[in-house]
Amino acid sequence: MTRPVVGIIGNMTLLNESYPVHAGGRMNSEAVAEVAGCLPLIIPSDPALVSVPELLDLCDGFLLTGGRPNVHPEEYGEEETPAHGCFDRCRDAVTLPLIRACVDRGQPFLGVCRGFQEVNVALGGTLYPEIRDLPGRMNHRMPPDGTLDEKFALRHPVRLTPGGPFHRLLGAQEVMTNSLHGQGIKVAGPRIVIDGTAPDGTPEAIYVQGAPGFTLSVQWHPEYNAGADPVSRPLFQAFGEAAQAWSRRGTGVRLSA
Repeated sequence: MTRPVVGIIGNMTLLNESYPVHAGGRMNSEAVAEVAGCLPLIIPSDPALVSVPELLDLCDGFLLTGGRPNVHPEEYGEEETPAHGCFDRCRDAVTLPLIRACVDRGQPFLGVCRGFQEVNVALGGTLYPEIRDLPGRMNHRMPPDGTLDEKFALRHPVRLTPGGPFHRLLGAQEVMTNSLHGQGIKVAGPRIVIDGTAPDGTPEAIYVQGAPGFTLSVQWHPEYNAGADPVSRPLFQAFGEAAQAWSRRGTGVRLSA
């Protein structure tokens, strides 16, 4: 059986600090292939190279990955400041309309970290430039030192809405997650439902109200240790099932065709 195709949103970066590339983390591809059971395909997120209609036809679902650049504040009606960090306007130009199109069509996506924030912005929400600067908030950023395992270690609980989709999927009202982000949701978009929060009130799990397809998105990084982590595995499995269901609809162009 042909595996569903999941487009993994790539990030612009420099190889050896000099060679421009579109890249995706290996753990993203492994989670998509080994846990979701789909064919991972890294997407160069540049509107000069790809179009939203092409991506919708090619893929059965999308993994909206994390990334160091932030969504540009102009996308939610605010001015750029040094606190907003660096940006990737090309990725903004691809992912934001792609998210809106997926919501309308019922085509599945899983948002992760920056992808979580993109979903909120695409649906009319806003972001804080730096969570740790807010009164009463904890530092959600990646630890500056340590091994990869230490950087992605579980750092705080996330409380889920009783009876909500995350509670039903994960089988618990509270789960432990890693934390590697600086920005976060300020105002949720009109259709964004906050379904999980950190102890300091930071939104950590969302979905799009009334959307006909899979729209679960998380502020943490479930791609790390996805096959073994009891929170990550069901999340990627459910996403894979949604991509498989979309593939069976026969609406996309199969690579094998």
